[in-house]
Amino acid sequence: MSRLVVGECIVDLHPEGAESGAHGDAGTYIRRPGGAPANVAVGLARLGEAPDLWTRLGRDGFGDFLAETLREERVPDTYVERDPDAPTGLAVVALDADGDRSFSLYLDGTASTGLEPGRVGDDALAAVDWLHVGGVELAHEPARSAVFDLLERTPDAVTVSFDPNARPSLWREFDYADTLARALPNVDVLVASAEDLDPAGYEGTAETVASAVVADGPHTALVTRGAAGAYARATADAPWGAGHADHPGFDAGVIDTTGAGDAFTAGAIEALDGGASLSDALRFANAVGARATTAQGAMAALPRCEEVDSFLDDR
Repeated sequence: MSRLVVGECIVDLHPEGAESGAHGDAGTYIRRPGGAPANVAVGLARLGEAPDLWTRLGRDGFGDFLAETLREERVPDTYVERDPDAPTGLAVVALDADGDRSFSLYLDGTASTGLEPGRVGDDALAAVDWLHVGGVELAHEPARSAVFDLLERTPDAVTVSFDPNARPSLWREFDYADTLARALPNVDVLVASAEDLDPAGYEGTAETVASAVVADGPHTALVTRGAAGAYARATADAPWGAGHADHPGFDAGVIDTTGAGDAFTAGAIEALDGGASLSDALRFANAVGARATTAQGAMAALPRCEEVDSFLDDR
């Protein structure tokens, strides 16, 4: 089983101690590894086999910290690039009293945006079973071109999942609807919240949004709803069969929701790629997402498979 995850690996600056009401309010910040695709890659590594991660780090102290983190998590460095001229990307995290997070992202001109087309060759791409791509790279060149080049070269035999991760503040021109219209025909599994899809014109309930998404290319749509769980729909083209599933999620004693969505994505990939049904995959992914909220930081509480199994056995 070979998997490739593509996208940013950055440093999250978390407020120390109690919640911060606004970005920059905290007196002290703690650095933690982050970036949605990096969280997915580490999540998959903890659940089973570590995937490759194509990302770009600065040749600076933050980059060294992230590279060492990836090594400790067994993520291969085959596609981990170091940029001698651009700094490592940053995100400042704010948490409210319920552990819900918001971000101020500092990515323009950083190493994260410097992915270039052609880095992953055709032979290497053909050897991948599952490709997961984060959408933040679509806001900046040359990473945007690199992602589209990869999506458009990926063989049909490779399952492609995509998290659009809408961040309007990152875009100089927010042509989000056109961007998704180009991306979705090359995507098999879309994982997103309804809020991430609303700017592209996908409006309504999770059920309505999922139905609209699978009409535009992907055979499967997983729509997350935060504490309310997730909804999934698949067409007959999906390897796990046509159908839909709804799961209300789990209460795990939330401390920090920063990595919950990325943990959910890792859980969904692990389950679906392992042959689970759509319903079982949704339940497993929700359990992974819930467990990931029990410590501060996107990666801190990413669970291992036995921890997820034990969590589910207790419910």
